[in-house]
Amino acid sequence: MARPDKAAAVAELTEQFRSSNAAVLTEYRGLTVAQLKTLRRSLGENAQYAVVKNTLTKIAANEAGISTLDDLFNGPTAVAFVTGDPVESAKGLRDFAKDNPNLVIKGGVLDGKALSADEIKKLADLESREVLLAKLAGAFKAKQTQAAQVFQALPSKFVRTAEALRAKQAEQGGAE
Repeated sequence: MARPDKAAAVAELTEQFRSSNAAVLTEYRGLTVAQLKTLRRSLGENAQYAVVKNTLTKIAANEAGISTLDDLFNGPTAVAFVTGDPVESAKGLRDFAKDNPNLVIKGGVLDGKALSADEIKKLADLESREVLLAKLAGAFKAKQTQAAQVFQALPSKFVRTAEALRAKQAEQGGAE
């Protein structure tokens, strides 16, 4: 490959690192082309899986401001660039790796923070962003309902107490 081609490849990879909110490095040794095609489909619509050259990708990552991945660029490497929900792509990688032990998750980066392979697996165990937001909204609604019940209970309790006091006074007034 000529120098301009390498420079163009580095520029393209740098842009992919900058535009994605997560990148996961994997080793794909022993996987067939058909298996890689299945893997690409399992990552979802918001991820792009690319087999890369280590030296060019290392340069591109450093140009994008990501130097924490330098130790992971050895052996056959492929990168999953994630532009959407990283949990969905992490689940796709984890599930594919369960069925195909030749896929090894090396590590990655999420919003500029380095992730180990174990952290990526923990990320895969999370629920999707939409589900987490729905649970949070449900928790907020439940707390508001509880607060409304407390605020409603105070006047109600006051009315019951005043009524009991009135009944007691009427009872005492009638007994005299």
